[in-house]
This record gives sequence, structure tokens and C-alpha cells, in this order.
Amino acid sequence: MTWNYTKVEEFILLGLTSKPDLQIILFVIILIIYMISLLGNSLIIVVSRISPRLHTPMYFFLSNLSFLDLSFTTSVVPKMLINLLSPKNGISFDACFTQMVVHMCLGGSECCLLLAMAYDRYVAICRPLHYTTIMHPCLCIKMASSCWITGFLNALIHMSFALRLSFCGPNAINHFFCEIPSVLELSCTDASLNRTIIFFCAMTLVMGPFFLILITYGYIIFNILKITTSMGRKKAFSTCASHMMVVTLFYGTIIFMYMRPGDTHVAHQDKMATLFYSVMTPMLNPLIYTLRNKDVKGVLLGIVRKKHVLG
Repeated sequence: MTWNYTKVEEFILLGLTSKPDLQIILFVIILIIYMISLLGNSLIIVVSRISPRLHTPMYFFLSNLSFLDLSFTTSVVPKMLINLLSPKNGISFDACFTQMVVHMCLGGSECCLLLAMAYDRYVAICRPLHYTTIMHPCLCIKMASSCWITGFLNALIHMSFALRLSFCGPNAINHFFCEIPSVLELSCTDASLNRTIIFFCAMTLVMGPFFLILITYGYIIFNILKITTSMGRKKAFSTCASHMMVVTLFYGTIIFMYMRPGDTHVAHQDKMATLFYSVMTPMLNPLIYTLRNKDVKGVLLGIVRKKHVLG
């Protein structure tokens, strides 16, 4: 195999804006969002570990989602914050491709993980008497591992084809991080094959799980409507509401970003879509699950009361 090594040793990230005053405002806003994301997701991971009542498949997958969101936003935000305050927005070739690989890996893993969480809700509502038998710890570990492996393979495919390209200039990426569509625009060689691979991988890894989630929720809604009491229906819907909101937020922006033909991409729209699913969504996910989840709120209140009594 012959590799076409690049002549470019560093890329320049143009970021969200070139206006100094706006950069400071964005720095403060994004820093606050990042800190909330770190706190919220870390809290879910810790609470799920220390509370025996949360040692269930649902919270096992939620902990994986929180860890994934932590990694997702950390792969993007710190460098973006540095660039907002730095006159030089350079990133080395190796660092750029590493960021791209991590992003593709985590994105692919989250698509699959949301499907695993949907299956968990399906079993809980449609087959409640067999829930503990079906969703045993061994199966949960296998499902989560499969999600991470799938994400890694997704990144490996894109990286193997990206390394075949030559980058000889220009080196300015019209984005705030090294997202693969923006990097491909700088290739000196034909990147049409890479764009085709992105589209087909998105069809498989994004639309495949998305349609399966829709089918799963079709069965869930059908079974919920068969519940005779309004209280029972409300309780069943509440167990799925948080996951449905997370799926809508994540898949809405991912589909917009990766399911369009390459020639229809607009830099400003791409930046906003990427900012939402890589920065905003990791912050919103823990808020959605904690604000709508009585179990998590109960554990958190218990911890606060215990510390208050001890204090």
C-alpha cells in the first residue's frame, strides 16, 4: 500500500468568527456550556455507580452515554476555547487527524448506543415480565461493547481513506475543529470517493439505527395505547420521554449534517449544526435525564440531604 503524505504540516482553524468582541462573548458562553456539560455528565456517571437503586440496564447505558458525551465535547471544546483567545489558530496535521478520528468514533458509537437504549425501553414496556431475564448484565455489556467497536470501525474506515489524500495547500479549514467534510475540501487530490463513503456510512450507521429506533418506538407506542388506565399510560410514556428527546436532538442535527450531498454544504450552517450536536447536546442530555427522571432526582436529593445532616 502506498501512502500519499501531505506537504501541509499545520492547518489553520478559521473558527466561528473573526470579530474579537464576539470571540470573547462566545468564549464565555461556550466555557459555561462546557462546564455544565462536564458537571452534569460526570454527576450521572458517579450517581449511577454509587447508588444501588440505579444499578439497572437503563442507567448502565445512560452512564455510557454520559461518558461518550464527555469525550465528545472534550475532543472539540478545549481547542476551540484556546483558538477563541489566541491570535494563531493552528493545529498540527497529526492533531487534526486525531481529532477527526475521535469525533467519527464517538459519533458512530452514540448512534448505536441510542439504539441500544431504545431496545432497553422496548423490553421494559413491551415485555416487562421478562425484562430482568432478557436485559441481563452480560447482554448489556455486549451491546455497549458492540457500540464502541462499531464507532471505532467507522473511524478506521474514514481514516484509512483520508490518509490516501494529499494536502498541499491551502491549509485554512473553515470550521472550529477538524470535521471530515471541511478537511476534505482542502485535499489536492480527488476526494469524491471519500464523500461517497461518508454518505454510505451515514446511511448505514446513522439512518440504519434511526429507522430501527422509529420501529422500536412504533411497537412501544402501540403497547402503551393498549394500557387501560391513564396513569399507566402516563407512567409508560414518561420512561421513554427523555430518550425520545435525546434521539431527536442528536439525530436531527446529524442527519442534517451528513445526509446532504456534498455540494449543498454551506459553511455557516455546518458550523451551527456541528456546534449544536458537539457542544449543546452533551450539555442538554444530563439536564433532560435529571429533570425528567424521578430516580436520579431522588438519589441526588438523598445525597444533598445526607451531606446537610453530616454538615
